[in-house]
Amino acid sequence: MLAFAIPPGYRRTAPISRPKLDGFTEIIDGWLREDQGRNRKQRHTAKRVLERLRDEHGFTGGYTIIKDYMREHERRGREMFVPLHHAPGHAQADFGEALVVIGGVEQKAHFFALDLPHSDACYIRAYPAATSEAWVDGHVHAFAFFGRVPQSVLYDNDKCLVARILPDGTRKRARLFSGFLSHYLIRDRYGRLGKGNDKGSVEGLVGYARRNFMVPVPSFPTWDAFNLWLEDQCRKRQGDILRGHAETIGQRLERDLDAMTELPAAPFDACDQATGQVSSQALVRYKTNDYSVPVAYGHRDVWVRGYVDRVVIGCGGETIARHPRCYEREDMVFDPVHYLPLLEKKINALDQAAPLAEWDLPPEFQTLRRLMEARMIKAGRREYVQVLRLLESFDLGDLHVAIKNALRMGAIGFDAVKHLVLCQVEKRPPKLDLDCYPYLPRANVGATSAASYMCLMAGGAS
Repeated sequence: MLAFAIPPGYRRTAPISRPKLDGFTEIIDGWLREDQGRNRKQRHTAKRVLERLRDEHGFTGGYTIIKDYMREHERRGREMFVPLHHAPGHAQADFGEALVVIGGVEQKAHFFALDLPHSDACYIRAYPAATSEAWVDGHVHAFAFFGRVPQSVLYDNDKCLVARILPDGTRKRARLFSGFLSHYLIRDRYGRLGKGNDKGSVEGLVGYARRNFMVPVPSFPTWDAFNLWLEDQCRKRQGDILRGHAETIGQRLERDLDAMTELPAAPFDACDQATGQVSSQALVRYKTNDYSVPVAYGHRDVWVRGYVDRVVIGCGGETIARHPRCYEREDMVFDPVHYLPLLEKKINALDQAAPLAEWDLPPEFQTLRRLMEARMIKAGRREYVQVLRLLESFDLGDLHVAIKNALRMGAIGFDAVKHLVLCQVEKRPPKLDLDCYPYLPRANVGATSAASYMCLMAGGAS
């Protein structure tokens, strides 16, 4: 007792003796090594090891000794980690998932997370899907948020970024991601396969964002509104002081920004590019979904640019269609205006036309159609389509006002509506002749005296 300031208590002088188990430890170790390559839910439990030892090897021991040995085996096999120091100017990026409510619909959000490990400054942005375009778009917005570009970014081996891992361990980058890296001159780094701890900072950020920014389940009218709110949360977090630091995140961020590079003159165009051909139904397929184009471009080759929120379709150097991006599968996205020139020729298809089936027009449009058909029967349907074709040149709001004025005046005809929408746009009073059909603008022809023609004769001026 005199050798210790405090009595040390009981101390073993020899390892624990397990005579009933010692002859079976190599068998157990072999089973557990085989388990490493199997599904975690189909690995040996202590109960199953006991049953197999009894049935296959005549083991006579109990359950407790097996359980204690497996616990000790697991403890010895746990991985150890080296504390890391993060130099300023470098980043890590990843995607996480959480439930959100956008426009009243509960759905899964895939949120992009970029972390600056030196300062712990972060940027979060949510998307409907974790596509290649979302990866690049998240970077573009993050760089704009910080106003600088990191020297390098550490990634996992996501298929949106890495097309293939070569035998020597180098990565063959995906086409869009490769163009993005070349634009910003970033050095890309990658973690080991299945080793999320290689980029532990951003892994922790994903969990932090889910717990703090998405509890309770966030509800916003649009994705843009949600992302503006997330940016504001990232900005507020820069005032926090984390454990082990004396400075705020924002103060340490200054060192990160000093080590980062300047933004290029223009941001990278974060879009997937593809080509296609217009079908006989004026549709172009992109990512399993069909998007409409004007019927005049039927059977022609087109190019497609897929952004996170829209799809742009063009022919040659001209953009011919724009649609909201659809993330469903095998869906059809129509712009009804694209089909109006064809419906004017094939008027019998008006009531069965799929592009017009879900077209939510103001009720005055249907009232105008009923009056036109009552007055002109089949010709009235064609004239109604001509009224709809005014949307090729005018806004829906201006045409709506013109139709309401036409109904109020009783001027039920295409010519009258066209005159009224022009007056609405040009802010001038209408001048319609309501005594006859078609209701055309009144023509004011002034009387001219014979003396007025004398100026046209040679020498008339003298």
